[in-house]
Amino acid sequence: MSGQTEWLDVVRWDEHGLAPVVTQDAGSGRVLTLAWMNRAALAETLRSGQAVYWSRSRGKLWRKGEESGNVQKVVELRLDCDADAILLRVEQVGGIACHTGRERCFYLKLENGHWVETDPVLKDPAEIYGKK
Repeated sequence: MSGQTEWLDVVRWDEHGLAPVVTQDAGSGRVLTLAWMNRAALAETLRSGQAVYWSRSRGKLWRKGEESGNVQKVVELRLDCDADAILLRVEQVGGIACHTGRERCFYLKLENGHWVETDPVLKDPAEIYGKK
């Protein structure tokens, strides 16, 4: 086993070869999103210095910002005490992490039994992704 990949073996990947990743803005501490990584995504994230996730819906690596330009520059990688969850601290380029055009994916808040949108759309997704 190569010493260059031993760190990947420490992660306790689930039965699908994935681990959840909480992505946090390194400056504000706000949680931006929850995504998934496999070994290849985590290795590429470290190599490139930018967040790369595993897209479960597309079944392929997803380089955050490849379409929108809103890349996530890695500041720090952490692993939790059970070695089965990853914390990715990033600089969010463009200030938008969510495909809805918001700063973060966690923009719905439960109030009086209803989900309420609390964060504004910073940029129209059609403008970001070129959809009409």
